[in-house]
Amino acid sequence: MIFSGSTGLSGRAVDNVFLYILIICVFLLGLITFLMVYFVIRYRRAKHPKPADIEGSTWLEITWTVIPTLIVLTMFYYGLTGFQFLRKVPVGSMVVRVFARQWSWLFQYENGAKDSELRVPVGRPVKLILLSQDVIHGFYAPAFRIKQDAVPGMETYLWFQPTQTGTFDVMCSQYCGLEHSHMLTKIVVLPEEDFMKWYQGKKEEVTLKGPPPGSKLHEEKGCFACHSTDGTPRVGPTFKGLFGKTEVVLTAGKERTIVADEGFIRKHITEPNADIVKGYPPVMPKVSLTEEELTALVEFIKNLK
Repeated sequence: MIFSGSTGLSGRAVDNVFLYILIICVFLLGLITFLMVYFVIRYRRAKHPKPADIEGSTWLEITWTVIPTLIVLTMFYYGLTGFQFLRKVPVGSMVVRVFARQWSWLFQYENGAKDSELRVPVGRPVKLILLSQDVIHGFYAPAFRIKQDAVPGMETYLWFQPTQTGTFDVMCSQYCGLEHSHMLTKIVVLPEEDFMKWYQGKKEEVTLKGPPPGSKLHEEKGCFACHSTDGTPRVGPTFKGLFGKTEVVLTAGKERTIVADEGFIRKHITEPNADIVKGYPPVMPKVSLTEEELTALVEFIKNLK
């Protein structure tokens, strides 16, 4: 790749356009600087005490109009062809649905498997269908030079094709609230064989009967974005040691002391803003869970000592 950290076909396409524009800009900067210094020295007052009356040059005026116009048109051409390349999804691309919500990402594959990180095989084009469950988010993967907003109420898309294995950062490029800076995940590019092993394992996991384990729900429902499991403070209280803990909450604006028993945890999930733990903002969205999923999540929280 031309610039460090770039990968994939999309990265190459964007870098080529950027390099072309950069070369032109550096050339023009050097040319204009040289001419400016040259004219200052060549036509300084000490050497030309009497000013000359210069009427102009039609040839020069045409030249400095036509050449910049042609340069701008070539920039437009390369920009347009690059844009068309980035918007035309190759036939046979692997499709992954991306759910964005405050403040986490969830990736759903064609076999129903879900993960908080995007795992893809090297060399295969991947189409991402973006959906937002709350506010506008921006899916931004710098290494692949791709960025697309996820907008509530509509589907957007982008595609990329990784050309090397590795782990690459993904972040949210649109300010989306308190934990915007923590809305991070990874694109993990695997060899085809390793990816298929992981993919088939996920498929078998999906076909198992019963609700997902609480740890998986904690990941899939985006709980980890606000509630840590290791005691680290985030937007909401940590789940570690929460069960049985005495908390001061605000109920209808009035303080009261409660014990975080199973009933409190259940209510806090189903009615997130009924009792606000003191010191934390009332920003938790309502999460849709079946009774089995709710029970699994509560049991998971209870066991985090």
